[in-house]
Amino acid sequence: MEEKRIINCKVTDPNKILPIKYKWAREYYKQGVANNWVPEEVNMQKDVEQWKAPNVLDADTRRMILYNLGFFSTAESLTANNIVLAVYNHVTNPECRQYLLRQAYEEAVHTDTFIYCCDTLGLDPDQIYNMYHKIPSIREKDEFVVGMTTSVLDPHFSTDSVENIQRFVHDLVGFYVIMEGIFFYAGFAMMLWLMNRNIMPGIGEQFQFILRDESVHLAFGSDLINTIVQENPEIWTPAFRQKIIDNIKRGVELEIAYADDCLPRGILGINKTLVAQYVRYIADRRLQRIGLPKQYGDENPFEWLSESMDLRKEKNFFETRVTEYKTGSLSWDE
Repeated sequence: MEEKRIINCKVTDPNKILPIKYKWAREYYKQGVANNWVPEEVNMQKDVEQWKAPNVLDADTRRMILYNLGFFSTAESLTANNIVLAVYNHVTNPECRQYLLRQAYEEAVHTDTFIYCCDTLGLDPDQIYNMYHKIPSIREKDEFVVGMTTSVLDPHFSTDSVENIQRFVHDLVGFYVIMEGIFFYAGFAMMLWLMNRNIMPGIGEQFQFILRDESVHLAFGSDLINTIVQENPEIWTPAFRQKIIDNIKRGVELEIAYADDCLPRGILGINKTLVAQYVRYIADRRLQRIGLPKQYGDENPFEWLSESMDLRKEKNFFETRVTEYKTGSLSWDE
């Protein structure tokens, strides 16, 4: 009898998860459950005080914070839509679908995080949520990903041929490797740089939790891509591999342009040159993760960033949860 396959397996009931073939998908699901969090657990009082104070944050720092909130607030919704409307529809393997449901929940939590940040800091939601219309570097990133994932959102699309499986993998690379694996990471570096200097620590902690989630999303997406290629080796032609490399290199260009916009003059030791180096470094790692050669050879200028994923969730929950926020004692006007 035909074994389970990630896609195009007509003999497996998508509702029958046992026996599990792809144990990596099950492990990522368990990691997601273990990482569970909600934004209201994070103390934002110091952020409110710093944001209100006239002399704590200069204009460049505020610009960088707002640009990152603006990009992430809409990017998380774009990510969730891709999972629910596209990836889940074509990946019929039940253990992978279980993880995709978990990831969709996490994307909803991330979206809620930016609602919480806007409400807590008293930001204008129209300013934050319309940045992808008004800031060219944010708009170009979003449009690039939307353009790369049009196939899977086509209601008539199916993975019924070599060409269409290639298109599906092409879109998965755009979604997981470029969007979640490159376009999010310059923002992580910038916001966690501030947090490590005790500037806007609540927002920094929110980004820290999101970074931990996204690391699992990226690992799942890479294994998903690699497994589809292993099960359909005929798609992995030299021309197709080069197309993937070119797409990732274009993503690097767009992310570096975004970093230039966020950090025109540099802030507290972080600058667009360092962020550009980091983006090239992580792009090489993403390429290698899906079996493609490095293109840049840059060293990691932010080695401390990996430590940001190793936060102790128990300490955060029991020591910094702000229960009084729900009662209204944390107020913008105080």
